[in-house]
Amino acid sequence: MNEPAQIQCQASASFEDWLIQSGGSLAVSTYQAGKVAMIGHDGRQATLLMRDFDKPLGLAVGGGRMVLATRYDVSIFANSPILAHEYQENQPGRYDALYLPRATYHTNDLNVHDIAITPEGITLVATRFSCLARLSFDFNFVPFWRPSFVTDLVPEDRCHLNGLAMRDGRPRYVTALGTTDAPGGWREKKADGGVLIDVQTSEIILRGLSMPHSPRWHDDRLWLLNSGTGELLIVDPQSGRYDVACALPGYLRGLTFVGHYALVGLCKIREKHIFGGLPVQQLHQHLPCGIAIIDLRSGSQAGFFEFTLGCEELFEIQFLPGVRRAMILNLAKPQTRQAVSNPVSAYWLRPSSEIRDEPPPVSGPLGETSNEPGAMSGMQIA
Repeated sequence: MNEPAQIQCQASASFEDWLIQSGGSLAVSTYQAGKVAMIGHDGRQATLLMRDFDKPLGLAVGGGRMVLATRYDVSIFANSPILAHEYQENQPGRYDALYLPRATYHTNDLNVHDIAITPEGITLVATRFSCLARLSFDFNFVPFWRPSFVTDLVPEDRCHLNGLAMRDGRPRYVTALGTTDAPGGWREKKADGGVLIDVQTSEIILRGLSMPHSPRWHDDRLWLLNSGTGELLIVDPQSGRYDVACALPGYLRGLTFVGHYALVGLCKIREKHIFGGLPVQQLHQHLPCGIAIIDLRSGSQAGFFEFTLGCEELFEIQFLPGVRRAMILNLAKPQTRQAVSNPVSAYWLRPSSEIRDEPPPVSGPLGETSNEPGAMSGMQIA
């Protein structure tokens, strides 16, 4: 049996200061390591919690929910702060958020990349089928848009559609690694064949990009990662002109914003078949894996969190506002405890709270003792 890969990391003092001042924490997906990382702070130092998932890619948060795309599924998690407080019986209050699985859609292997929570439900980038799609009770996915240069809905990854930017609650901009219409055709010109597309008009806004990812609409501006050059770009969607907000020493993937800060994911380049020959490799001898905090007012780096061992590629970063330390459960793994909630109460079902034939005395409401069977550990919400 293989030993689990060891993960090591380090955070700069400025990263920890920023994390404390932000009042939140981070959720990060890494399909290379097969984990979702929760980066928080315990009042003394930055903390890292890693949970195993099968090829986690797209990650979205909103309204107390988290949506995660894995190899064969898209799962929806809901936060239960009350159950989080009692997650560890001997350390109450260690976690202030607990994301519990609530629903799973069996998509099969669509190679889902970016994912978003929209008024119509969950929207996803089905990269294998080169389209945008929604989830369904009746089908693995329901496509609703594909680039005009892709002529058929087939599982051939013709252009490597990967990134999705929402604007005014609707899918508006996407990135692809090529404008090709043949199986895997984008690979031939991966270093400079990338494009940014307007979903509303199907027009190509910008060409000549180097493996672009993570388009985002923030502060009334369009941003994206020109991953192969290590640049964060600001794009004018009307003219197609762009400015370089900053350049970083890594293959960039994963982007989110917190006020006037951008959180950018940096990746190493593990293999050369797909990722070899990119400009960023010529510019920098060492490519770290981690998260850079960029002050958008100056373009300077305001902090860095680095994975020094066991994690070499990131995919998505999400900010969890108001959450100090978060936990996420994966029900595909054996559990020693179960969380059960309803609109008015929440309970942990644990061995320590099982009803026995001869239960020990239980404290009554006024300090009296009772030998009646006790309830599970929990509390009323209302």
